[in-house]
Amino acid sequence: MIILGIDPGLAIVGYGVVTKDNTCKCTDYGIISTPKDVDFPGRLVMIADGMENLIHKYKPDAVAVEELFFNTNVKTAINVAHARGVILATALKAGCALYEYTPLQIKQGLTGYGRADKNQIQQMVTMLLSLKKIPKPDDAADALAVALCHLQTNRFSSMFKIN
Repeated sequence: MIILGIDPGLAIVGYGVVTKDNTCKCTDYGIISTPKDVDFPGRLVMIADGMENLIHKYKPDAVAVEELFFNTNVKTAINVAHARGVILATALKAGCALYEYTPLQIKQGLTGYGRADKNQIQQMVTMLLSLKKIPKPDDAADALAVALCHLQTNRFSSMFKIN
């Protein structure tokens, strides 16, 4: 099973690809970045193109996306919501199974504690994927956490399939 985890953003979209067979492996991680000097619609197109490339390259069985955490900066939240919408639409258009997780669910899924801090999440990602160091940038580590959350949350789903 191949999971593409996504940490949405406008300037930086983190991605992490996790493969699960007998063990969990980190296949790839990184970012899709959009320069500030590109107009807003152009940045959204760059995100869509980046997502299409990732989906084409890895052919994920599922795409897991972090839900938007609304902060006090409304303009930033709206821009990230636009980017997130492009990510969701691109995944669905490509025929991917799509799953969404709140930050609380991701923290709970990885550490068993919904209020875990960023360092605890990064340490768990590093340990669970047997990495030598914490993935950088943080957006990529967060995307790997989303992918791992999906695997943890859905590990028994095949047992309860209804025909």
